[in-house]
Amino acid sequence: MGLAGKVVVITGAAAGIGRAVALEAVREGVGALVLTDRDPDLARKTGELPGGVDVAFVQADLEDPAAAGRVAGAALDRFGRIDGLVNAAGLTTRGSFVDGTVETWDLLFDVNARAAFLLMQATIADMRRRRAGGSIVNILSMNAYCGIPELAIYAATKGALMTLTRNAANAHMADRIRVNGINLGWVATESERKMQAEVLGRGPDWETAEAARLPLGRLVTEEETARLAVFLLGAASVPMTGAIVDFEQKVAGAIG
Repeated sequence: MGLAGKVVVITGAAAGIGRAVALEAVREGVGALVLTDRDPDLARKTGELPGGVDVAFVQADLEDPAAAGRVAGAALDRFGRIDGLVNAAGLTTRGSFVDGTVETWDLLFDVNARAAFLLMQATIADMRRRRAGGSIVNILSMNAYCGIPELAIYAATKGALMTLTRNAANAHMADRIRVNGINLGWVATESERKMQAEVLGRGPDWETAEAARLPLGRLVTEEETARLAVFLLGAASVPMTGAIVDFEQKVAGAIG
């Protein structure tokens, strides 16, 4: 995929999509990784990455407005540059027009939109300073188009990040900085399983019931998502920029 020698920052790397992207990047020959997550067990959970890739771990809670600067600073201090960024961290806390709160609004926008913007800003600044191109991939959601009622606030954060993705791609095309996004559908991640089974109280059989309704008979996997993210991240997808890929088992807007 053209990742050889590249330094890539991945957020939300302790589990789920972020960890899957890190593993796929290693398989595709990435030069170095800067992995960040709020989980204090980040290094242990990602320590078994194969291939002997040079990895820097940064524990950071992206709710903190200073966290993005610390992550970018760690990458620059350790490796001297940032060639790629994958904004995979995100919260899916429920909040609708009926029960949404100011606290939920602030938390979701802080983590899902503001932190991603600040990391993009720092990455773009480094690329422009070095007059070197690069790639940014934002993990979005099909909910960005509208969203189910209980995900109103979450959907708004992903809609904001979708717009920022296209805005950055347009603004920095001449800088050879490519920015693309993936609108994820329902993905079988560890956090989603916990949300559905425990937080929402649907029990351990919820995934089997939902999978039976889907064309593939299963949810989309983390590994499938990671392969697409690494494709967009690497040179194999040049000159693709400003693209939003709907990664779901349905066609948005289709009837019937």
